[in-house]
Amino acid sequence: MVPTITVEPTKTTSKVEFPDSLGFGKIFTDRMFSQRFCPAKGWYDAKIGPYQQISLDPATTVFHNGQMIFDGTKAYRRKDGDINLFRPELNVERFNLSAQRMGMPEVNPQSHLNAIRELVRLEEQWVPNMEGTALYIRPTMISVEKTLEVRASKEYLHFIILTPVAPYFADGFSPVSVLVSDNYVRAVPGGTGQAKTPGNYAGSIAATEVALKKGYQQVLWLDGVERKYIDEVGAMNIAFVLNGNEIVTPSLTGAILHGVTRKSLLDLAPQLGYPITERRIGIDEIIEGLSSGTVTEIFGMGTGAVIAPVGQLSYKNQAILVRDGKPGPIATRLYKELTSLQRGLTEDTNNWTQIIKI
Repeated sequence: MVPTITVEPTKTTSKVEFPDSLGFGKIFTDRMFSQRFCPAKGWYDAKIGPYQQISLDPATTVFHNGQMIFDGTKAYRRKDGDINLFRPELNVERFNLSAQRMGMPEVNPQSHLNAIRELVRLEEQWVPNMEGTALYIRPTMISVEKTLEVRASKEYLHFIILTPVAPYFADGFSPVSVLVSDNYVRAVPGGTGQAKTPGNYAGSIAATEVALKKGYQQVLWLDGVERKYIDEVGAMNIAFVLNGNEIVTPSLTGAILHGVTRKSLLDLAPQLGYPITERRIGIDEIIEGLSSGTVTEIFGMGTGAVIAPVGQLSYKNQAILVRDGKPGPIATRLYKELTSLQRGLTEDTNNWTQIIKI
């Protein structure tokens, strides 16, 4: 049974005035969704009310055991004024996959999706229509029982907040620079790498700070066992173009996030004439391929950036330009095709979008 969502009276912004530069996750809408969990009731008190602070006891388990997960999807303004959600059911599926790995209760998929749809519908004036912008949707779950015992919490808070955003990278669809980390590792098979849990991101910050100080924007992670196979980039999955046409991307090993954009491109690329393969990819293969010219493009893929061409790669103090630092034709086409689908500018023959009528 899908529970009813109570909508509380909320003081709303009379007219949203978007700043010239939205940034990413800087401003938030008037409302948020929340519900709570305990063993006796299951999920209860599902409501949409004012965006507000959360009060937690210092002994709350989330601070000490780290049981917390999140996800991210977007709502896009269509040309006709309605709103598109792009494959949100896959984000709900991944949210529950993360919950399983972190020993947390799953949410009812339909209830979760209904909460997203209703919240976006109520906050539709916050969906921007400038090129490259969207309303970012951030579902989160945290453990909230008051105890210092190291075990699964018995109480949880699940909430969803919204923020109008520009592309994740300030320059939009422009090549990013990437530093390959050979000192730090992100995750190992059997660990929490495929879960979208904040601890994975916390563990990446030190390496990212090193990259930023060296003038690079992102870290490319190698596998945590042999440190020679490519996993993913800090904020994205990664793909490589071989010989100007074939796309390869690292296979999911249990240490790599199940990216919705990645999954979509696995389906979309062949429809556009580009064969795509999932397999283990060695960093040495890529470095040699860049030198010989067989690796012709590199790009990241994720909800925040959609497609992000890689213009420079650095490994063991060797900096290598990719396509002279310019976007490649395949990354460019995939970006245009995917964003056109997300915004309802082209026919959705795959039934990937859900329309919220305004």
